[in-house]
Amino acid sequence: MRSVYQWSSRTCAVCISSSVKMAAPVDLELKKAFTELQVKMVDTQQKVKLANLQIDQLTRVQKHAKLTHAEITTLPDNTRLYEGVGRMFILQSKEEISNQLTDKQKTADEKIRELEKKLYLERSVKEAEDNIREMLLSRRAQ
Repeated sequence: MRSVYQWSSRTCAVCISSSVKMAAPVDLELKKAFTELQVKMVDTQQKVKLANLQIDQLTRVQKHAKLTHAEITTLPDNTRLYEGVGRMFILQSKEEISNQLTDKQKTADEKIRELEKKLYLERSVKEAEDNIREMLLSRRAQ
């Protein structure tokens, strides 16, 4: 069994190498297109992952601000509220803290929308894949 497998793999290697020699100019062009696509796909996947991580972080910030705002609204108006700044706490009015929390929610929502718009990168990779497929089909037709 082992010798048959080795013989068949040698035969296939010879077949493959002969087909490569016949279509060398096409292969160089396709190889270049494939490497460009691979680089583009890796870059795009990294950007998409980063965007998704940022979206997750911003949704957590948004949720935290929303929950904190909900808790603050239940407190009486004369309650002393402190904002944490580094290692210290600053006395602020309920209205100021409420405004800051709503601003946090709005900015997080805007950034999430911007990041979701940037996910068009996936479409650009699909377009590049389609271009390579078309190139392969046109080469086969020749």
